[in-house]
Amino acid sequence: MDLTDARWRKSTRSGASGGDCVEVADNLPGVVAVRDSKDQQGPALIFAPAAWRSFVRSASQR
Repeated sequence: MDLTDARWRKSTRSGASGGDCVEVADNLPGVVAVRDSKDQQGPALIFAPAAWRSFVRSASQR
């Protein structure tokens, strides 16, 4: 998958020190991409938007 046009943003839970964090790109048609902020050239996980919303909703309830 070509992620060239992805606009990555860090998690709002990221600390000021920039420690362990994920970045999310949700501007791509039909997918949400997630990557490790410390390995920006590494692999990204790709989710369908509905699956990502379900994950975020479930995680925010914990």
